[in-house]
Amino acid sequence: MLTKFETKSNRVKGLSFHPKRPWILASLHSGVVQLWDYRMGTLIDRFDEHDGPVRGIHFHKSQPLFVSGGDDYKIKVWNYKLRRCLFTLLGHLDYIRTVQFHSEYPWIVSASDDQTIRTWNWQSRTCISVLTGHNHYVMCAMFHPKEDLIVSASLDQTVRVWDISGLRKKSVAPSGDDMLRLPQMNLQMQVNAELFGGGDGVVKYVLEGHDRGVNWASFHPTLPLIVSGADDRQVKLWRYNESKAWEVDTLRGHTNNVSCVMFHARQDLIISNSEDKSIRAWDMSKRTGVQTFRREHDRFWILAAHPEINLLAAGHDSGMIVFKLERERPAYATNGNIMYYVKDRYVRTYDFSTGRDNPLISIRRPANAGMNQAPRTLSYNPAENAVLLTSDVDGGSYELYSVPKDTRGEAAPEARRGLGGSAVFIARNRFAVLDRSTSTIQVCNLQNEITKKCAPPCATTDAVFYAGTGLLLCRSEDKMMLFDVQQRITLAELSTPFIKYVVWNSDMSSVALLSKHAIVIADKKLGNAQTVHETIRVKSAAWDESGVLLYTTLNHIKYCLPNGDSGIVRTLDVPLYITRVSGDTIHALDRDGKARAVQVNVTEYTFKLALLQRKYEQVIAMIKSSALCGSAIIAYLQAKGYPEVALHFVADEATRFNLALQCGNIEVALQAAQALDNKDTWYKLGVEALRQGNFQIVEFSYQKTKSWERLSFLYLITGNLDRLRKMLKIAEMRGDVMGRFHNALFLGDVREQVRILEESGQLPLAYVAAATHGYEEEATRLREMLPEDSVPPLPQRSSLLLPPAPILKGDNWPLLTISKGFFETLAAKGGAAAGTAGAGAAAATAGAGAAAAAATGIDESELEAAGWGDELDLG
Repeated sequence: MLTKFETKSNRVKGLSFHPKRPWILASLHSGVVQLWDYRMGTLIDRFDEHDGPVRGIHFHKSQPLFVSGGDDYKIKVWNYKLRRCLFTLLGHLDYIRTVQFHSEYPWIVSASDDQTIRTWNWQSRTCISVLTGHNHYVMCAMFHPKEDLIVSASLDQTVRVWDISGLRKKSVAPSGDDMLRLPQMNLQMQVNAELFGGGDGVVKYVLEGHDRGVNWASFHPTLPLIVSGADDRQVKLWRYNESKAWEVDTLRGHTNNVSCVMFHARQDLIISNSEDKSIRAWDMSKRTGVQTFRREHDRFWILAAHPEINLLAAGHDSGMIVFKLERERPAYATNGNIMYYVKDRYVRTYDFSTGRDNPLISIRRPANAGMNQAPRTLSYNPAENAVLLTSDVDGGSYELYSVPKDTRGEAAPEARRGLGGSAVFIARNRFAVLDRSTSTIQVCNLQNEITKKCAPPCATTDAVFYAGTGLLLCRSEDKMMLFDVQQRITLAELSTPFIKYVVWNSDMSSVALLSKHAIVIADKKLGNAQTVHETIRVKSAAWDESGVLLYTTLNHIKYCLPNGDSGIVRTLDVPLYITRVSGDTIHALDRDGKARAVQVNVTEYTFKLALLQRKYEQVIAMIKSSALCGSAIIAYLQAKGYPEVALHFVADEATRFNLALQCGNIEVALQAAQALDNKDTWYKLGVEALRQGNFQIVEFSYQKTKSWERLSFLYLITGNLDRLRKMLKIAEMRGDVMGRFHNALFLGDVREQVRILEESGQLPLAYVAAATHGYEEEATRLREMLPEDSVPPLPQRSSLLLPPAPILKGDNWPLLTISKGFFETLAAKGGAAAGTAGAGAAAATAGAGAAAAAATGIDESELEAAGWGDELDLG
């Protein structure tokens, strides 16, 4: 049994898989309903309106609905998209054990401790049928997948099958001959209703055979079979036809009450679980147990099967588990243009070029083989035309087949068998086997004779993989070791997660080590390792011709570059196992062992690889072809330090502006700012231009944002006194007293400072300023205007505050001359992206010149009409 997902919670009493999404509902004894994503292992939502345990839960087949039934006697129908309960169905008088939607009609069936089974129409929100007959708690009730039948199990020790065809005829619109018989049918149904309490559902069979109360019963999806489980610790198989039903067999093995039992949807198996803390799988034809899974402390209560894929779930005292009974990954290996793989009981070949699929040899499966006994790995030796299979039979074994040249009409060759955890070819006529019992690596010839033995590089080595002639990769807990079998020395070592599969590229120069949730890429000496982490399971991988690894997870095909960068190529409906990559075609096997070819778009990872390998001509060719677009590529280029490349992709001015700032291209940034023309953009442009010492664009930006204080300070530090005087006049026209005073202070114009102070009513300050700087006439006039007691004392040893002389006047700061990069040179020539970037840069430069010209030609007489407005808060 392979556990895929596990939760820890209160006791789980009900489970239901979503038919399409990777979701499962779990209803708990605490009254909470949990919605889990079993692929990601995350809790999506919780619903807790029930008062007391929730025992029944079920997803609708196509609507965004689920139904729950609890010990509060209530049935609730929920919409998981709206995340709320839509309505409550009332009618049961005791605990509700199970609820289920009908696959076709708008019905819900419920079983209750009030000894009745009710059918509800969830569209009209009414009870349309009550089935009575059981004389103890009804533990479960289920619709037949296709026929008008309900099966129920009760503690009265019986299983009952109910015919609800009358309910269908009454509820579903009649047609054809039924219309002619309608009056007669109505009369008959009225008589039945009066005599027997309703003819909507009648007992068809009563199955008696259990000695104790029956906890569960369910239909086979296609065959006329029923399986039931009871407190007598037995699982019973029943068969029925039109007239009768009878017991076929009893399956014994559980040591406590059987809680739940069901047929496996895809295999001839019965699955049961019990309060004896075990889940058992039974062979339906042999009626024998084939697998048992036990928990140490938790009793099992409920089972659920996925309607589409090979997944099961079981609820127990402290949570639930989602699992499958056996591996679905086919064993395969590729050599040149041929793939060798195992399907059913044959090793088959598939020709990638012609698409031909042929059986090669038949393989014998042991008669006593249980679950998970199919071959796990396949290794092919082209020199000797031999196939080596490993499986879990007898705790780990291998089979060596020599393939005859012409297999037509010949009997299958006899396999040479042996015990060993791992077995791989390591030379033309040698293969290595890891014997875990003695902790040795055995080298055997093709006659299965041991020619050499050596100790593995680590005592905890539990698997070996091919790593070239005479070399093995040995797995040991948290590391992989490159081991030379001939010299018996460890050549390299790499710390890794627990590795499940190893994939080499065609020339054996790179290797991908696949674990459950990570991929480690390294060279042949296990150096230059890069790790890619995934949140869901990694399933397979293969290298393409250019050195990119393509791999599959449960629902995606992805790529991984040599530097560890990864991304999505496409989504998958079902998991695939990649066998080969050729160009834009991915060859793969599905879980049924069927070869499939998937077309993919390789443009994205080809572009990133070209960028990584500095093949800039190829990068530009791909840009020109416009095969790439989107914010993901732009974000990638920014993250990798190529904003100048990203500029070639972008038409959106806001994105162009941000990229231009990032790569310091002030001309393109100016062009974008002029197109966007908003305050925030001009402010950012001013900051970047100031950083680069481009005063013309700083000045233009400050003018556009009406940042008068910043503009004045800019003129001060650049020594542009003419424009500073103009700023003084602008401040006077705007009525900005502080702006006037600052500009007068920057200019060292004392008369103007005195005038401003006097006009604003600051006569003492005006007097001190005039007297201190030697303007006797103004000082005398101002003193006369002051009362005698308000004349302030004059400061001693004062001096005129003058701005410092600027280092550089008038021109932009000098920049260091450097050689332009490939893409900047290309942009300057106007050669990329149909000349867009080059033309933009030229226009931007012209714009910068115009900005400077505009700055020098401010006409004060036009300022009032220009609507400069109040000073903006730019702080």
